Amino acid sequence: MVKVYDTVDGVSAPEIGRIRHPEKANRPDSPRLPKPAWIRVKAPGSPGYNETARIVREHGLATVCGEAACPNIGECWSKKHATMMIMGEICTRACAFCNVATGKPLALDPTEPRRVGDAVAKLGLQHVVVTSVDRDDLADGGGNHFGQVISAIKTAAPGTTIEVLTPDFLRKAGGLEAVIDARPDVFNHNIETVPGRYLAIRPGARYFHSVRLLQRAKELDPSVFTKSGLMVGLGESREEIMQVMDDLRSADVDFLTIGQYLQPTPKHAPVARFVTPDEFAELKTIGMAKGFHLVASSPLTRSSYHAGDDFAKLRAARGGRT
Repeated sequence: MVKVYDTVDGVSAPEIGRIRHPEKANRPDSPRLPKPAWIRVKAPGSPGYNETARIVREHGLATVCGEAACPNIGECWSKKHATMMIMGEICTRACAFCNVATGKPLALDPTEPRRVGDAVAKLGLQHVVVTSVDRDDLADGGGNHFGQVISAIKTAAPGTTIEVLTPDFLRKAGGLEAVIDARPDVFNHNIETVPGRYLAIRPGARYFHSVRLLQRAKELDPSVFTKSGLMVGLGESREEIMQVMDDLRSADVDFLTIGQYLQPTPKHAPVARFVTPDEFAELKTIGMAKGFHLVASSPLTRSSYHAGDDFAKLRAARGGRT
């Protein structure tokens, strides 16, 4: 049996008693398929990567790049692109696909918005992505904290465009409204998987609530770009993927990302299959035909991968933000 331990300040969890995924600790290991050649990436370690890591560390910030074990961290951090993860490193959900630690989170840090803003300014980012853990323990799901972070970035780096990747604010009145009131440039909420896989993969969420959240964001601010992400390789059918596309277009979503699910540990959901690059190209063609302004579809596509470049393409496709 494999136990997945967390670390705090360089001390391994066996010494401090924290298991990163306690809800998964007693599950049998899932089989792991060998990765095909098109999935493999270079190990990080460039000067740009090290500089980004230093700035993140000095500002006491978490990034989803590290917490979720993103395969693109070497490429992105070498270009000083990092996705800030706010409201702590512990999530109140226990999704079967996610590597972020699960448990009881700490209280919100009121200095975090300022620290995020300062880090964005120091990195010199033209476009920043801010995401978070789920905070079901908070009355607003963390919506007001998101708003404070957006405002702090606008103060510290007024030329930076801001993309947020939020939780679903399920049963959290006012959470979405607080985010949209702060006027991010892109509102992203990932649908993650097809509805038939929600119970196994994303049991704490509700598919149609997520679709409605995206639709409501556009209703609150018609000028905001909306975006969602879908993982494939979890046992979904091609027809189910088409239905998700149709549902998102019905919610007026502008931008869809599609990427290969990768199993973080043997305790997480297994990869059913590796989707080929040609299939990803086909999905992009189909998505564009369905009316998305932009579709990013490749094995290593993630929500914030090439987010700055994609935002420029998205704005050009819609003729600029109105």
